[in-house]
Amino acid sequence: MKVTIVKTANAPAPVGPYNQAVKVGNLVFTAGQIALDPETGLVIEGGIEQQTTRVIENLKAVLEAAGTGLHRVVKTTVYLRDMNEFTKMNAVYAGYFPVANAPARSTVQVARLPKDVAVEIEVVAEA
Repeated sequence: MKVTIVKTANAPAPVGPYNQAVKVGNLVFTAGQIALDPETGLVIEGGIEQQTTRVIENLKAVLEAAGTGLHRVVKTTVYLRDMNEFTKMNAVYAGYFPVANAPARSTVQVARLPKDVAVEIEVVAEA
């Protein structure tokens, strides 16, 4: 099966030895995205709502570079620093993934995330 590395300047550059996404067959697997500004590489200001928006916009850019989009996402994994912020994150998330066509999702609270952000999300999408 052919493996294609996905890269775009419209999303933050990786901060370690990984790629923004990998396309394998008919699937695209993204790396977890955090609330980094693609132009500066810095964590954006704001709370969970602003961070969730930036994360999903970063994912959107990576998926577009892979020739697909948010509408083709089949699975998401959401990592939260604080599960008490789930409702706020979920409200933003629902704006991008309407219930009728929402992908499968797992959400977990973690002890810490890179750069001490509030949320990280990774997705699997159809190519």
